[in-house]
Amino acid sequence: MSGPGDEAFEIGNVEFGAEEFDPDAALWVRGVDYVTGWAAARDAAAELGQALVSAGVEASGVRLRAGSAADGSGVVRLELSTAAAVEVTRLAARFGKAS
Repeated sequence: MSGPGDEAFEIGNVEFGAEEFDPDAALWVRGVDYVTGWAAARDAAAELGQALVSAGVEASGVRLRAGSAADGSGVVRLELSTAAAVEVTRLAARFGKAS
């Protein structure tokens, strides 16, 4: 489920795309605060995007999308191109060896 205002956003002049929010594509449960979860997910997606760019991952291969789960908790969806996935794997392996 996506959240209201689920639009593309920029981090350091790099745009991360997002699909248009479709309220009719979601099941809404009365009393569940989806907006708070989505807002937290949007902040987390922005931080993750900045971290990936700072680590040297090519932003054009990264797609981040904030959303809400059925219980209202935030969800960040990460989609990587093959090249970006290889780079993230390399960076994670290098980080794991350093720890």
